[in-house]
Amino acid sequence: MAFSHDEARIVSGSKDRTVRIWDAQTGTAIGEPLQGHEGTVLSVAFSPDGARIVSGSEDTTVRIWDTQTGTAIGEPLQGHEVCVQSLGFSPDGSSTVSGSDDRAVTLSSTGHTLSPKCEQSMDH
Repeated sequence: MAFSHDEARIVSGSKDRTVRIWDAQTGTAIGEPLQGHEGTVLSVAFSPDGARIVSGSEDTTVRIWDTQTGTAIGEPLQGHEVCVQSLGFSPDGSSTVSGSDDRAVTLSSTGHTLSPKCEQSMDH
């Protein structure tokens, strides 16, 4: 679960494999659930400008969503062997980074796993 940078919205991931956007003032859902993951959504984050959401799932994929249309942007990002536990956007919003139970950290701008794998930071 995460706040948008302006604190007006909250994004959540769920066991029902959806991502939801909520109005932080009223607690009401904004739009329809974002659907596309094939496993529990474990991690979510807003882009710095609030225009996109990134989500990571037990299905080992990362998806990027348009917050205005509720549609997925591009194909799911691959690269993890097991569930995606953490993720975020770069400060300028141009890249995402994701961490997984496979102890890999992957940058979306390159599609490559950072080397060496961040074993120590993922163990704690």
